[in-house]
Amino acid sequence: MNDGQYNSQIEKIAAIILEDKISLDEQDDGRLKKYREVAKKQFHLQDEPAAQLVNEAFLYLKLKGADSADPLQHGDQFGAGFS
Repeated sequence: MNDGQYNSQIEKIAAIILEDKISLDEQDDGRLKKYREVAKKQFHLQDEPAAQLVNEAFLYLKLKGADSADPLQHGDQFGAGFS
Protein backbone atom coordinates (compact mmCIF):
# COMPACT_ATOMS: atom_id res chain seq x y z
CA MET A 1 0.00 0.00 0.00
CA ASN A 2 1.31 3.43 -0.85
CA ASP A 3 1.30 6.47 1.42
CA GLY A 4 -1.65 8.03 -0.39
CA GLN A 5 -3.85 5.00 0.24
CA TYR A 6 -2.82 4.81 3.89
CA ASN A 7 -3.46 8.52 4.38
CA SER A 8 -6.87 8.12 2.78
CA GLN A 9 -7.68 5.36 5.27
CA ILE A 10 -6.62 7.60 8.15
CA GLU A 11 -8.87 10.38 6.85
CA LYS A 12 -11.86 8.01 6.54
CA ILE A 13 -11.51 6.80 10.13
CA ALA A 14 -10.94 10.40 11.28
CA ALA A 15 -14.17 11.46 9.56
CA ILE A 16 -16.12 8.81 11.48
CA ILE A 17 -14.52 9.94 14.74
CA LEU A 18 -15.56 13.53 14.00
CA GLU A 19 -19.11 12.47 13.13
CA ASP A 20 -19.39 10.72 16.49
CA LYS A 21 -18.05 13.82 18.28
CA ILE A 22 -15.92 11.59 20.49
CA SER A 23 -13.16 13.11 22.59
CA LEU A 24 -9.79 13.01 20.88
CA ASP A 25 -8.39 11.85 24.22
CA GLU A 26 -10.77 8.88 24.45
CA GLN A 27 -9.22 5.91 26.27
CA ASP A 28 -12.25 3.64 26.75
CA ASP A 29 -11.43 0.44 24.88
CA GLY A 30 -15.12 -0.28 24.38
CA ARG A 31 -15.66 2.98 22.51
CA LEU A 32 -12.45 2.62 20.50
CA LYS A 33 -13.38 -0.91 19.46
CA LYS A 34 -15.98 0.51 17.06
CA TYR A 35 -13.28 2.28 15.04
CA ARG A 36 -10.99 -0.75 15.01
CA GLU A 37 -13.87 -2.87 13.73
CA VAL A 38 -14.63 -0.36 10.98
CA ALA A 39 -10.96 -0.37 9.94
CA LYS A 40 -10.88 -4.17 9.93
CA LYS A 41 -14.01 -4.46 7.78
CA GLN A 42 -13.47 -1.54 5.38
CA PHE A 43 -9.77 -2.05 4.81
CA HIS A 44 -9.44 -5.80 5.47
CA LEU A 45 -6.93 -5.34 8.30
CA GLN A 46 -5.93 -7.60 11.16
CA ASP A 47 -6.19 -6.49 14.81
CA GLU A 48 -2.82 -4.75 15.23
CA PRO A 49 -2.82 -2.81 11.93
CA ALA A 50 -6.43 -1.74 12.58
CA ALA A 51 -5.52 -0.47 16.06
CA GLN A 52 -2.53 1.40 14.62
CA LEU A 53 -4.72 3.01 11.96
CA VAL A 54 -7.23 4.16 14.58
CA ASN A 55 -4.45 5.56 16.78
CA GLU A 56 -3.02 7.45 13.83
CA ALA A 57 -6.48 8.82 12.98
CA PHE A 58 -6.77 10.23 16.50
CA LEU A 59 -3.24 11.63 16.27
CA TYR A 60 -4.04 13.14 12.88
CA LEU A 61 -7.07 14.93 14.31
CA LYS A 62 -5.11 16.22 17.29
CA LEU A 63 -2.33 17.56 15.08
CA LYS A 64 -4.80 19.01 12.60
CA GLY A 65 -6.50 20.95 15.38
CA ALA A 66 -3.23 22.13 16.90
CA ASP A 67 -1.59 23.65 13.84
CA SER A 68 -2.57 25.08 10.51
CA ALA A 69 -0.15 22.73 8.72
CA ASP A 70 -1.66 19.56 7.28
CA PRO A 71 -0.19 16.71 9.35
CA LEU A 72 -0.52 14.24 6.48
CA GLN A 73 1.73 16.45 4.37
CA HIS A 74 4.13 17.42 7.18
CA GLY A 75 3.90 14.40 9.51
CA ASP A 76 7.65 13.86 9.50
CA GLN A 77 8.07 17.22 11.22
CA PHE A 78 6.02 15.89 14.13
CA GLY A 79 7.55 12.42 14.13
CA ALA A 80 4.01 11.18 13.56
CA GLY A 81 4.84 8.26 11.33
CA PHE A 82 2.89 9.29 8.28
CA SER A 83 4.28 11.20 5.36
